[in-house]
Amino acid sequence: MEDKVYEVLRQIVDPEIGFDIVSLGLVYDVKVDNGVANIVMTLSTPSCPIAGVILGWIEQSVKNIEGIKDVNIELTFEPPWNIEMANDEVKKAFGLL
Repeated sequence: MEDKVYEVLRQIVDPEIGFDIVSLGLVYDVKVDNGVANIVMTLSTPSCPIAGVILGWIEQSVKNIEGIKDVNIELTFEPPWNIEMANDEVKKAFGLL
């Protein structure tokens, strides 16, 4: 079930950066227990102006997965996000590879 959640999260693009939140390394962990998706994640910056919008997209999208009854999102800034957490495709796009 966690794979299905990750699949949905890969479709959510951070509009400021232009890549999905999984490729960016913003999603730290996903666990599904008794139909409840528990997502631990961060944002590219604590002062992200569209944090509420992105979190709303996540909750709505994950709730649409068959078998998911509820979504808990734990937002953390430890460790703080940095571009090194992104996958190689993102790093290459930013000229880091």
